[in-house]
Amino acid sequence: MVSEKTKKEKGKAKPQPVLTPGQKVSRELLSWFWVILAFVFIEGTLVQARVIPSGSMENTILIGDHLMVSRFGYDAGIPFTDDQVSLWRNPKRQQVIVFSAPPGEGSNQDLIKRVIGVPGDSIQIRHGAVFVNGQRLKEPYVLRDPDDGNSFVENFPPDGNALFDGRLNSAWAATLQRYVVNGQLQVPPDHYFVMGDNRGDSYDSRYWGFVPRKNLIGTPLFIYMSIEAPEEVWEPGHIGERLGTYLKILIHPGEMRWKRLFRTF
Repeated sequence: MVSEKTKKEKGKAKPQPVLTPGQKVSRELLSWFWVILAFVFIEGTLVQARVIPSGSMENTILIGDHLMVSRFGYDAGIPFTDDQVSLWRNPKRQQVIVFSAPPGEGSNQDLIKRVIGVPGDSIQIRHGAVFVNGQRLKEPYVLRDPDDGNSFVENFPPDGNALFDGRLNSAWAATLQRYVVNGQLQVPPDHYFVMGDNRGDSYDSRYWGFVPRKNLIGTPLFIYMSIEAPEEVWEPGHIGERLGTYLKILIHPGEMRWKRLFRTF
């Protein structure tokens, strides 16, 4: 039989070792190391938060919409560098994507547009109507000014006389015709043709060319916050104005577009 003394000894909790100040600091640093490592992994390969600074995707995505973007399967960022590695997933036609600006776009920002042509597609736009491989694309999401029907960007690819009017990126204007066959633009392998939903206010593939597959970052999942504020607030470098806007909605919550929250794509 087990004695009363033995039972009492078993019931007692083992004393915790006393840590030195150095050991406490080491344990705390190790905990933070794993937290930071997990954040880097998630932010670099799974999801990212993005805010929309321009109206090129209206009305699908508004200025001030804050998005959660899925990178899973599309792209993986190498920690503590600007380098990215392309993964196995590829976007589908009419899917909204986030990507690093191609060289011809003229900026170093990440952009958000809709895929219109995938590798191998033939693209033609006539009076605003988009044809892919000879079939008209159904685009209920498009915001268009009816008066733009005869503009060169609503009739694409343009003929030779329109290439040098200064509206196309010079490098794109010089190479565009090599991709045109029988009046249709041919999307090359590992590249995508993209446009904004707000066709009259979108600087996109019509102006600067194709998006290389290696530039793809991911696709938006849902809107987690949407704030009514001037466009310049969301531009890079306006940290003070952006923080002020976030504080302002605590006082004036009506400036939050509550109905847009958790909209999915």
